Amino acid sequence: MDRTRTDRHVPGSSTHEDSVFRRRWWILAVMVICLLVVILDNTILNVALKTIQADLDASQSAMQWAVDSYAVVFAGLLIVWGVTGDRVGRKRTLVIGMILFGVTSALCSTADSSTELIVYRALMGIGAAAVQPQTLSIIQNVFEPEERSRAIGIWAAASGIAIALGPITGGALLEFFWWGSVFLVNVPIVIVGVVLIVVLVPESKDPNPGKIDPFGVILSIVALVVLVFGIIEGGNTNDWLQWRSLGAIVLGVVLLTLFVVLERRSSHPTIDVTLFKNRQFSAGTISIALVFFSLMGATFYLAYYLQAIRGYTPLAAGVALIAVAAGVMISASQATRLADRFGARYVAGFGLTLFAFAMLSYGLVGETTPQWVVEVQMFFLGSGMGLTMTPATNAIMGAVPRDKAGAGSAVNNTVRQVAGALGVAVLGSLLAVAFRGDLGADTPATLASSLDQPAAVISQLPPDAQVTSLVSPDASESIGGALEFAGRSAEALQTRASLPEAAQVPDDVKAQQQQKAETELTSFVAESKSAFVHGMHVASVAAAGSAFLGAIAAFTLLPGRLRIGDESEAEGAAERGR
Repeated sequence: MDRTRTDRHVPGSSTHEDSVFRRRWWILAVMVICLLVVILDNTILNVALKTIQADLDASQSAMQWAVDSYAVVFAGLLIVWGVTGDRVGRKRTLVIGMILFGVTSALCSTADSSTELIVYRALMGIGAAAVQPQTLSIIQNVFEPEERSRAIGIWAAASGIAIALGPITGGALLEFFWWGSVFLVNVPIVIVGVVLIVVLVPESKDPNPGKIDPFGVILSIVALVVLVFGIIEGGNTNDWLQWRSLGAIVLGVVLLTLFVVLERRSSHPTIDVTLFKNRQFSAGTISIALVFFSLMGATFYLAYYLQAIRGYTPLAAGVALIAVAAGVMISASQATRLADRFGARYVAGFGLTLFAFAMLSYGLVGETTPQWVVEVQMFFLGSGMGLTMTPATNAIMGAVPRDKAGAGSAVNNTVRQVAGALGVAVLGSLLAVAFRGDLGADTPATLASSLDQPAAVISQLPPDAQVTSLVSPDASESIGGALEFAGRSAEALQTRASLPEAAQVPDDVKAQQQQKAETELTSFVAESKSAFVHGMHVASVAAAGSAFLGAIAAFTLLPGRLRIGDESEAEGAAERGR
C-alpha cells in the first residue's frame, strides 16, 4: 500500500514514504503555523483599527476597506490557488504564498497613508489565498484514513482558536509597540514557517491534472470578487438596495451560476462542481457555512459589546475571548473520537445545536450581566463550533480524492470566507437597523440642537465650538459612531467654554448650562448603550436561527456511524456522486 501517496516524483520509494510517515505530526505542526499566521492577521487588525485610523488620519470608510480589500482578494483567489497547488505542487505553492504574505506584511507596517495600506492589504490577500488551501490538502495527502480525521480535527481547532487569539495578540502588541507591529510580527513567523516547509514537507500534486480551463479560472475569480464586494458594501453602508451592493450580489450570483453550468459541461473543469451532488460533501459545506456565518457576525458585535458597553481595553477584550478558544480546543480534540463512536451526523448536529443555544443566550445579556456568565456563554459557543468543524471538514475532504485535495480544500475555505463576510454584513446590518430604531434616527440631531442654544448666538461661534456640525448618519447607526459623537460634543462644549464670549456669561448661568449639557450627554450615552444591547439581542436571535438550520442539515445529510475519513468509502462516494 502507498502509505503517504506524496511526492509523485518518487513512486514506490519506501524509504521516502517511511520518512514522511515518521514526521507526519511535525508536518501537521508546520501546517498549523501556516494557517495561524494567515487567520491571526485579520483578527489582530480589528483591534488596531482605531489606532491606525488616528495615526494615518484616515476616514472610517478607508479603514473598512483596509480590512475588506484583504477579504475580497482572499475569497476571490482561494479556488484558483487550490487548483494551482494540485497542478504545480502544493509545497511549492505554499512556499510562494508564505513569502508573498511575509513581504506584504512588512510593507503594511511601513504604510504612510490609508491608500497604501489598502493596496498592501489586497496584496496580502493574494499570499493568504495561496497558503490556506495548501495546508489542508497537504494534510489530506500526508495522513492515512485512520489518522486523517484526527489531523483534520487539529487543523480545524487551530483555525477556530486563531479567531479568538487574534484580538489577544493584537491587544498585547498595541500595549507595548506601535500599530505596525501587528503586521511586522508576521515576518519572523513566515521565515520560520518557510524553513520548516522546505525541510519537512514533501511535495505532492495531481499526477493527471488535465488541461487548464483559463476561462473558468477567470470567471471564478470575477464571480467571487464581485459577490464578496457586494456583500461587504451592503454591510458597510447598511444600504442593500444600491447598485454597489444588491447589484454586485446579483451579478456575482449570476456569474457563479454561469461558472457552475460551464464547469459541468467542460471536459477539463477548474473544479468538479458535481461534488455537490454528494450528500456528505454538501452537508459538510452547509454546516461550515452556517457556523461561520454566525461566528464571524457574533465576533464582530461581541467585540463592541466588551469594549463599548463593558469598557474593556482591546487587550482585556481579547483576553475575555480566551473562553471561546478553550471551548474550541477541548471539543475539537474529542470530536473525531465522538464521530467514530456516534457518527458525524450526531456530533456535528449536536455541535450546531449547542452553538445555536449559546447564541440565543446572548439575547438575555445586558449591560451589567456578570462577566463569568458571559465567559460561560463564550465557552459553549466555542464548544459547539469545535464539535461542528471537525466532522464537517472531514466530511468535505473525505468526499474528495487525494489528487484533488487542493480543489476540495479551496471550496471549504471559500465557503468559510464568503459565509463569514456575509455574517458580518447581514448581522451587522440587523444590529444597525435595530440600534437606529431603538435610539431614534433623529436623536443625535435633537441633542445637538438642544446643546447649541441659543441658536442665534452659537451659530456665530467657530465650528469647533458647535455641536450641530458634528451630527453624522453614523451617530444613529452604530455604538461607535454614537459614542464618538458624544465625545466630540463634549470637546466642542469645552472649546466653547474657553472662548472670550464665555467670560461674559454669569457663573451661575454657566454652571446651569454645563450641568444641563452633562446630563443630556450622559443620558444620550446611556440610551445608545441600551440601543446597542437591544440590537445585539436581535442579531443573536438571527445568528441562532442560522445555526439551527445548520443543525437540521447536519442531522439529515451527514453520514451516521461511519468513519468519514475512510478513503475508500470517500472516493467511492465521490464517484457515485458523479
